[in-house]
Amino acid sequence: MPPTSNPTSHLKKSENSSNVPQDRLATISGHMAATKVSAFPESAVPQAPEDPLFGLMAAFKKDSFEKKVDLGIGAYRDDNAKPWVLPVVKKADEVLRNDPLLNHEYLPIAGLAEFTSASARLILGADSPAIKEKRVTSVQTISGTGAVHLGAAFLAKFYARPADQPVYFSAPTWANHNQIFSNVRLPIKTYPYFSAKTKGLDIDGMLSGIEAAPEGSIILLHACAHNPTGVDPTHDQWKQIADVVRRKRHFPFFDCAYQGFASGDLARDAWAVRYFISEGFELCVAQSFAKNFGLYGERAGCFHFVTSPGPDAERTISRIASQLAILQRSEISNPPAYGARIASLVLNDDKLFAEWEANLRTMSGRIIDMRKALRSKLEEMGTPGTWNHITDQIGMFSFTGLSEKQVLKIREDAHVYMTKNGRISMAGLNTHNIDYFAKAVDKIVRETS
Repeated sequence: MPPTSNPTSHLKKSENSSNVPQDRLATISGHMAATKVSAFPESAVPQAPEDPLFGLMAAFKKDSFEKKVDLGIGAYRDDNAKPWVLPVVKKADEVLRNDPLLNHEYLPIAGLAEFTSASARLILGADSPAIKEKRVTSVQTISGTGAVHLGAAFLAKFYARPADQPVYFSAPTWANHNQIFSNVRLPIKTYPYFSAKTKGLDIDGMLSGIEAAPEGSIILLHACAHNPTGVDPTHDQWKQIADVVRRKRHFPFFDCAYQGFASGDLARDAWAVRYFISEGFELCVAQSFAKNFGLYGERAGCFHFVTSPGPDAERTISRIASQLAILQRSEISNPPAYGARIASLVLNDDKLFAEWEANLRTMSGRIIDMRKALRSKLEEMGTPGTWNHITDQIGMFSFTGLSEKQVLKIREDAHVYMTKNGRISMAGLNTHNIDYFAKAVDKIVRETS
């Protein structure tokens, strides 16, 4: 016999089905009622502003204008506005790829030893008294930024500042300096550096500013190719700076991102650092291999601490090295290997090193040529103002002297992208766009003068 059906069963099923949406709503409402407010409200974590430089890069990429010019990027470009992989880097990469013993094991905490030792010789000099007297310790870092950070973290923890002495930067300086030192809770101040009138170094203001700093302050100095101005002290001016730093017992912190890239001469670009060491200073150096090797994305850098000469120098540097290792371990454990291996191969091979020097002269030479061409074109057109500062300055960047109003106007009218302070990357100029840029500058200057 067929099963007897319950005449009310379909009614109960229907009632249950009709309750499903209500039950789900009740459940959702319960969850919403139970949801806690974030422990990170806007009052505690405000929206950070976009990084100005990367915002400028994004705006350039979105611009569809055919003749647009990118003068914001701090990276070398060839005469066709393309990234340039150094030929010597290609050779080193080939050697690495064909090495049957190559592996991906961790590097030591302090990094690749043959890289850090070669890096020290490069910046301090192979005949450096600090190296000979074993009073240097070197740690591989996440490029120059990581080196500055490691130095800042070390000084924040171990450098005695009984009067809460600040870190002094040049005005202006690389924007990231402010953030790096602020993040380790070191107070920051500035000393005069750039003269808006001469578009050169305000040496009197710089010396007075360093003199006025509380005794024992940390003085951050750009070793060469000052970013963003392209203005460097002369050798005699560096000697004056050293005299004031010594007299006030300040601690010098060198940031060196452009050795060899600035002038094409590795020794010339390291002169200031080597002079301070020859004078017996205790100091530190942040060293980057992004620009001079074109290893921008590989993050190869080094931090060097040099203690002053004395009978306890070796023991002192051993203690400092031990604490740097602890800091490094707590933050990155071990540095990345690839960029350091590339640089190490070149730095430790005479033939590759000579080729690297030739590559450096190619990059620095092209930038110097662009400086000469830009100045010449502006002067030929009779562009209002003086333009000798274009060739007086050195390295990747030039402070044009253009105002923020002029910068925004040239971006709007000519699709030329540069930072609001008028800094341009000379590497962004080439034989294909320099006429266009010079005419755009001439037009804006005449319209706004």
